[in-house]
Amino acid sequence: MKTLRQGFTLIEVLISVVIISVSIIFVMKLHNDNYNEAIYISERNKLALEDSLFLTPSVARYHKDTKDAYTLLHDNFKIEEDKSRQLLKKKERDINIPEPIEIILPPAAGGYTVTVDRVLLRGNHSSEYFRIKF
Repeated sequence: MKTLRQGFTLIEVLISVVIISVSIIFVMKLHNDNYNEAIYISERNKLALEDSLFLTPSVARYHKDTKDAYTLLHDNFKIEEDKSRQLLKKKERDINIPEPIEIILPPAAGGYTVTVDRVLLRGNHSSEYFRIKF
């Protein structure tokens, strides 16, 4: 009659350590990728919010120019605090506005003319915005 073993062999322990190590490395890499993606998305959202400062109706005047947010906003808003002015002056973007695209809808669709303006903002992350006029 055979006697029962009291524990694991050294090879069984080593194999289980290798399996656990590989799975931990995979989880850590996955966590790092998710962390980097979250940082990128957070930075991109901050820049998209800052880009909204540059989408005033007067932006078309500054084609192929680098302007700060204060220059675009001071005509539309009264900014009294010097600290706010300084913050807006630090936010700069290169502005490029290509030729507008005109789309003429067929008479069955009302015969409207639709104009699509593109606003390209370049900075840390380039952005593209569309303004549609009916």
